[in-house]
Amino acid sequence: MTSELAGTPNAGVQDRPAYETAYANFDLEQVKSQFVGNFDTGINACVECCDRWVGSDRVALNWEGVDGSSDSVTFERLQVMSARFANFLTAQGIKAGDVVAAMLPRTPELLAVMLGTWRAGAVYQPMFTAFGPKAIEHRLKVSGAKLLVTDHANRPKLDEVPNAPPIMIASRRDEPVREGDFDARIEMPKQSDTFAPVLRKGDDLFLMMATSGTTGAAKGVPIPLKALQTFLAYMQYAIDLRPEDKFWNIADPGWAYGLYYAVIGPLLLGHTTTFYEGPFTVDSTYRIIDKYGITNLAGAPTAYRLIIAAGPEAASRVKGKLRAVASAGEPLNPEVIRWFSEHLAAPIFDHYGQTEVGMVVNNHHGLDHQFLPGSAGLSMPGHRVVVLDDEGNELGPNIPGELAINITRSPLHYFTGYWQQATSQIAGGYYRTGDTVELEPSGHISFVGRADDVITSAGYRIGPFDVESALLEHPSVAESAVVGKPDPERTEIVKAFVVLRAGFQASDALAEELSQYVKRRLSAHAFPREIEFRTELPKTPSGKLQRFLLRNAEKAAAKA
Repeated sequence: MTSELAGTPNAGVQDRPAYETAYANFDLEQVKSQFVGNFDTGINACVECCDRWVGSDRVALNWEGVDGSSDSVTFERLQVMSARFANFLTAQGIKAGDVVAAMLPRTPELLAVMLGTWRAGAVYQPMFTAFGPKAIEHRLKVSGAKLLVTDHANRPKLDEVPNAPPIMIASRRDEPVREGDFDARIEMPKQSDTFAPVLRKGDDLFLMMATSGTTGAAKGVPIPLKALQTFLAYMQYAIDLRPEDKFWNIADPGWAYGLYYAVIGPLLLGHTTTFYEGPFTVDSTYRIIDKYGITNLAGAPTAYRLIIAAGPEAASRVKGKLRAVASAGEPLNPEVIRWFSEHLAAPIFDHYGQTEVGMVVNNHHGLDHQFLPGSAGLSMPGHRVVVLDDEGNELGPNIPGELAINITRSPLHYFTGYWQQATSQIAGGYYRTGDTVELEPSGHISFVGRADDVITSAGYRIGPFDVESALLEHPSVAESAVVGKPDPERTEIVKAFVVLRAGFQASDALAEELSQYVKRRLSAHAFPREIEFRTELPKTPSGKLQRFLLRNAEKAAAKA
């Protein structure tokens, strides 16, 4: 295969006509025709995800609470809920282009806040409920959010967030809210049931995401409305969501994969999505699959490995019920593929993407093509994916390089740079992902590893800088370095190397104190599960931290 064909099907492979047709004949206008709005003259995400399906008598959301309660929410109900929230926003002076943040569990109220924000033409910013004050403060500062919607459980974190925006409490708990906070139970019934959607254009923003870096705090990732086209294409090509399917993406909407493809993607197709408010357990997963007749499932390999650990007997209750399973967030272990085939009679396919660009390399459930075990798949139609060397030259097969998107030949690509920052990843007509891959002769992309220090743990991508910064706030810590340590269940765990200040002694008790400190201040998913005390950290002569030496040592120890 020549570099010109990188990311395209190989002419020598004859068993994937649907992929070849979709890739070679990709028609952006055909994708656009599936929307009622126009990306050039006016479009609204709430209309596309909700209003257009009103009158079809369809259920938009099957919800099950942590207490066992449940609800089926129609598009009609969501239209009313979103209109009331949009009217509230307008009454507070929030206008098109302003940012509204939410830190809520997976409830119908969360969906109403998203849709109401978009109805008003505003920009929605997700906040993961496990975030601590430090992570919340930084993200609010970056976005300049005008309002934060949360619940009683998460409200205390905001006491440690200076200059927080006005706060609304949208909770199912029958408790009074603090003085100065808005109470959704009181405010929403006051509002009108109707609100004319504010039309925006394709380049206007509707999401403000965040991603973790290695040498600085989390960066803002602005997502324009034209990204809806990419989200829709993924649901059709890779997820293969069909009208008869029952869909559940178990990823949390506080993160990109859950927001893009557990909320936006299915609702764009007028399809029912599923929310389970409780934490992941194998028993609850099987119960919900059985109760709601789930046929199309999406999630991260960590959850799938826990399913395997529960054994074949537990799986027997849903064997044969899943038609298609998608895996994203980290490379899929071949053992998971074999086990799902044998004990669940379900094909599970690996998918690859990023917060910045959505899903761009997939083993597509909706397109016939050769399946190559261990491969991330083939580029999604609408994207030309290539492998580059350090100088930006396209590489041929079996040569490790950096995965990149050829922007000028990728009509579905939408990312133009981080919020209010220069973007070094975009140069020479390519977006460079930072991931090391190889191009197979068949056109498949095989994942080799991260080119930077980002840690992948239980499907989450964790920037070491954020964890290091939180550690440095503790009075005992003089220096810190954080890397990913290989772990059979989570892929990696966060491991911290700490140099103590004078007067402090290393101990198991101090290690536990530091772990809990980061967990409370930063996030319940990004704290160090292991801490090693050192007298010094590896650095370059100029004083730059060399995390790779620590990371490589951990990898070598894991293999020993």
